[in-house]
Amino acid sequence: MTDVDLEYARVRAVLDRPTLRLMSRPTSAVVLAVFRTVFDRDVQYVPADRMHLQVEEHVARLQATGARVPASENPQDDDKRPNGRALCREWVAAQWLVRSNSPDGDEQYSLTSHALEALSLVDALSADRALISESRLAMIVDAVHRWAARAEPDPDVQIRRIDAQIAELQAERDRLATGDAPTTVDDDRMRDGYTNITDLIRQLPSDFKRVEEAVASMHREIVEDFRNEVRPIGEILDDYLARTDTLMEATPEGRAFEGAFELLRDDALLLRLRDDIATILEHPFAESLNAAERRAFRNTVSILRQGIEDVLAQRRLLTGTLRDQIVAHDVVRDRELDAVLRSVNRRLATLMGDGSARGTLPLELLPPVAEIGTLRERFYDPDTEAVPPPIEEPDDDVFDEIDVDSLRRHGGPLLTELRAALRFSTAATSDGAFHELPPEQRRPVELFGLAHLLTGRDDFETAAAAVAHETVRPDGTAVAFTMPTAALTPRDPSADDDTTLEAR
Repeated sequence: MTDVDLEYARVRAVLDRPTLRLMSRPTSAVVLAVFRTVFDRDVQYVPADRMHLQVEEHVARLQATGARVPASENPQDDDKRPNGRALCREWVAAQWLVRSNSPDGDEQYSLTSHALEALSLVDALSADRALISESRLAMIVDAVHRWAARAEPDPDVQIRRIDAQIAELQAERDRLATGDAPTTVDDDRMRDGYTNITDLIRQLPSDFKRVEEAVASMHREIVEDFRNEVRPIGEILDDYLARTDTLMEATPEGRAFEGAFELLRDDALLLRLRDDIATILEHPFAESLNAAERRAFRNTVSILRQGIEDVLAQRRLLTGTLRDQIVAHDVVRDRELDAVLRSVNRRLATLMGDGSARGTLPLELLPPVAEIGTLRERFYDPDTEAVPPPIEEPDDDVFDEIDVDSLRRHGGPLLTELRAALRFSTAATSDGAFHELPPEQRRPVELFGLAHLLTGRDDFETAAAAVAHETVRPDGTAVAFTMPTAALTPRDPSADDDTTLEAR
């Protein structure tokens, strides 16, 4: 092949990528506008039902303005509106959308790395920036200098580089310590540096999504290889466990992610990045940024964390699938199924060889229904027709006779007797009045009634000490309980019997 043939093949392969197919279609403007509207910078996943409705609304609105919109296979019958479900299905087939299940089990859509790369390219081309600027060249020079220092094998050269950096930093520190003003950057140069940084940040979602898709592709390949495996089970386990250990090192995207992950899991580094972003936004040039630009720049750390979490989630899914395949894989059953399918194929080949092109073969999808008469559901059981035994008359002597006095002895407190004892007692305190009662009225339950009658009296509720109250149970057993007491006022003979007792 000549050089032009090789170049043609390379360019043809690039143009066949989903990213450029999305950019080169006549309806690319509508598709990219819908993607940017539905998937905001803070939105990565959209539920399927909401996605279908939003696609229908946005495409119909653009169609009404005269824009050329993609034609779905099954438009709505009522007003010829595009079918959002059909469009999303076509975009999934074109590798612009991914349909997956959320942790709750609901279906959701997300953009692929090709769609994110196309959106990033549109954002970069739509921004007003200079292709060659001081900040971009300085960034390149600093990066080359830093990696050259790491690639230097001679320790003496590295020491000289470090000494030069220390001397430069020490001179700058001494200058600031003497009271000189720090070197300031004007708004134009700061704006240029901010533009270069946002160009790099804009590429992060597509880079993370590309790593996630590489892991998902490896996931499908491993599962397919596992299902087609005919080696012994021990060899299968050793091979796949080894591939699991080196999972992220098997692809260029995985190796790049591992290097970035080692850097980004440093919490101190992320905290410093957050502080540096806040410092940049405090510069006077940031007043020219709108709210969306400020929010997108401030969410840089969140983009990094979310991208890492998505890749790690895909890797955990692959590990779980491998574990389930190893546990549930049955070699004997797979071989039996493979033998049955081969026999079916041989029989079909025989039938195709014996029959003609217009010949038919009766084939029943379901076996015929067996004609069986009515079967007995129940057989004769003599116990079901037996007369139940007669009810025995209860013995009247089983239960003892219970009178009212016995019920009262085992019942609640006698409030009437307690109230009368407190009113007409000659004792000075409530415990003395209680002890004047006969034994049958000094049951333990009477203390609850006594507390009920004395509630609200200051000397009873604020008593510092409790006094023993001797009680007698219905069976004659004596038991003592401690409870606060209250002072009693001598009764006035002219007072009404229903007058409430007053404290001293």
